Amino acid sequence: MTSNQKALRGRAISFSGNPFERPPAECLVHHEDALILVEDGRITAFGPYADLAATLPPGVEPVHYPDAILTAGFIDTHVHYPQLEMIGAYGAQLLEWLETYTFVTEQRFADRAHADRVAGHFLRELLRAGTTTAMVYCTVHPQSVEAFFAESERFNTRMIAGKVLMDRHAPPALLDTAQRGYDESKALIARWHGRGRQHYCVTPRFAPTSTEAQLDAAGALLREHDAVFMQTHLCENLAEVAWVRELFPERSSYLDTYDHAGLVGQRSMFGHAIHMHEADFHRCHEAGAALAFCPTSNLFLGSGLFQLFDAMDPARPVRVGLGTDVGGGTSLSQLQSLNEAYKVVAMSGRKLDAVRAFYLATLGGARALYLDDRLGRLAPGYDADIAVLDPKGTPLLDFRTRHCDTLEELLFVLMTLGDDRAVRATYVAGECVYDRSRAGDPFRYPARV
Repeated sequence: MTSNQKALRGRAISFSGNPFERPPAECLVHHEDALILVEDGRITAFGPYADLAATLPPGVEPVHYPDAILTAGFIDTHVHYPQLEMIGAYGAQLLEWLETYTFVTEQRFADRAHADRVAGHFLRELLRAGTTTAMVYCTVHPQSVEAFFAESERFNTRMIAGKVLMDRHAPPALLDTAQRGYDESKALIARWHGRGRQHYCVTPRFAPTSTEAQLDAAGALLREHDAVFMQTHLCENLAEVAWVRELFPERSSYLDTYDHAGLVGQRSMFGHAIHMHEADFHRCHEAGAALAFCPTSNLFLGSGLFQLFDAMDPARPVRVGLGTDVGGGTSLSQLQSLNEAYKVVAMSGRKLDAVRAFYLATLGGARALYLDDRLGRLAPGYDADIAVLDPKGTPLLDFRTRHCDTLEELLFVLMTLGDDRAVRATYVAGECVYDRSRAGDPFRYPARV
C-alpha cells in the first residue's frame, strides 16, 4: 500500500450523458453500494462494490458512508468571492446595488491581509457546501487574485479566477486602465495559470465598466495565452441592457459588444444571460460559449427569469452551468441554487426534474467550462473531487426522505430541502478536506505526498 491509494464506499450517482439531449433515465448512473478507488488524486475504478471489492489494494480499507449519497463535487460557474461579506444586502436592483454595496466592499481588497481573510472564509464555505470547483471573480486588485489562488492551492482545489478589469464608471479606487489591466492580468497568468490545479480567467466585469480599448485588450490576452478562460456579465437587468445600448450604439446587441472584441468563444462564460434574443443564443451555440444560470441572484435582485430550456434547445444547444453569484445570490449551496432553479423554470411553464438538475450542478457545469474530461463525473480517469450528501442532514430531511419511494424523488427532496447541512464531507483530489463530524476544525488542508 502507498499513502496515495484510497477508497470510498456508499450509494453513488453519476452521469453517462446529457439528460437535456437524451432521456434522463438513460443518463443517470446509480449504484446502491458503490466502490470508488482513488490513486494520486484520480479515480481509478468506480462500480458496484460486489464487482470491485476483490481489486482493493492490500491494506486499503474503504471509508464507508452507508447512509449517504456520493456524487461528483458541485461546480459553481459564476461567483464573486469578495462579495461574501455583503451577501444578503437589502433592497436594490443591479445598478444601484453595485454602487451602494459592491463597489464599497471591493475597495477593501487593496489590503492583502483583508483579501487573505475573505478568501479563507470563502473557500471553506464552498467546501462546506460540497462545491469543489468554481469560476470566481476577484477584484481589480492583483493582490485579491494572489490571495484567492494561494488559499485554493493550499486546499488543492481546481479553481478558475481572475482580476476584474474596469477602466470607467466605477469609483477611482477601483479603476485600472486598459494597459495596466492588460499588464497585471498577463503577470497573473504567468504566475498562476496551469500551476497545479489553478486556472486563470480574463475578467472584464461587464461592458459598461470597460472601454472598447479595455475589451480589446482582454481579447488580446485570450489570443496570446492558450486555454485561459474568460468571464463577464451579460443581459442581467433591463436597465443594464439599455445602458449598454447607449454606450455601444454601433453594436447589434449586448453580446456583440463582446464578440467584436474577440471575447465570445470556447471557455467564455457569460453570467446571467436573462434577456437574450434568439440570435444571441445562436451565436453562443456557434462559438461554443457558455451561460451561467444564477437563480438565487436573479430572484433576489429582481432581474428576471433565465430561459433554461430555450438556452438548451436541441436545435442549437448552448452550454449552461449553475452559478451562485454571491453576493447577489443568497447561498453558496448548489442544492439551494437548484431549489430556486426549479421555481424559475416552473414560472416559465416547464419543469426541472432532479436528474437534469444534478447534471447542471456537476457534469453540466464541467461541460460549460470545457473541463468535462476531468470533472463532473465519478468515472475512471476523473479527478476524485467528491461530495458526500446526507439525506438525514436535518430533522426535516430525515423525516421526509424516509418517505421517498424512488431515487429521483430522494434527489428532488435533497435539492428542495437541502443546503450545506446536507453535506457530510467533501473530498478534493481524493483527500477529505471537509468533514462536519471532525472534532475541532472540520476543515483540513490535504497532506502533501
